Amino acid sequence: MKKKIFFSLLMGLFLCLASSNYLKVNAQTAGTLSFTYTQTAPSGTATKNVMAVWIEDSLTSAFVKTKMRYWSSGTNDHLPTWVANSAQNLTDATTGATRTAATLPSAFGAKTISWDGKGAVSGTTVTDGVYKIMIESSYCDPQPANGQHWLLYSFFFKKGPNVVHLTPTGPTNFSNIVIDWVPTGTGIETISANSTTNVYPNPTNGMINIGIQQASSFKIENTLGAVVYKENIGKSAVGIKTIDLSKFENGIYFVKVQSAITNQFQNFKIFLNK
Repeated sequence: MKKKIFFSLLMGLFLCLASSNYLKVNAQTAGTLSFTYTQTAPSGTATKNVMAVWIEDSLTSAFVKTKMRYWSSGTNDHLPTWVANSAQNLTDATTGATRTAATLPSAFGAKTISWDGKGAVSGTTVTDGVYKIMIESSYCDPQPANGQHWLLYSFFFKKGPNVVHLTPTGPTNFSNIVIDWVPTGTGIETISANSTTNVYPNPTNGMINIGIQQASSFKIENTLGAVVYKENIGKSAVGIKTIDLSKFENGIYFVKVQSAITNQFQNFKIFLNK
């Protein structure tokens, strides 16, 4: 009898631990990924570029979502890996023709994408874990052979409940690489419906407006906690303060507005996507 009771207790403990580990492994933390990089031309004759950026599961290489794809009818065989892995799924993707010096974005230079943590097929937040950002690129220096690309590279990051900030080294002609994963609500206070402070638009392409009623100061920090902008305001000041963030790198920033009444800060997370 005692053996049966002990066995039952042991099995109960095992099931509880298994259930706990299952919940941890299968957590689905909501959040936002910001990925920025700069690609320079490998030579003066490389004036056109086709490219794709997408998300995959790092363990299974299963396709998650396309975020950017640029090609034309004459260059649509130069992203063969994206075609094979994505089945050409373009849900929420930015698309267009082959990039040149006259297009926006241009063939080379700074690029940025953001990901909401959701899969293209399910439309729901994917399971936490290690994911990879895939980049495939082909440029006319000279044009690659049929069905071939010039570059395929991946960057890894961990999606989960913790903030991630990475500045990895990339392949030749890639620089200014920044990866930010910010879980929803991380470091952000809940702002009441009757708050006198507001920050908009969000996301922004450079200009943001900060309501300064009942505010004494505000500052803007990047994900490393460095203050990139700060200003003191007279306690009697009211209205809207407009700030230009276009000189800063794309990514996530935190606007912290100090109350003139309580001296406490209200925190706002904004996304810069120029």
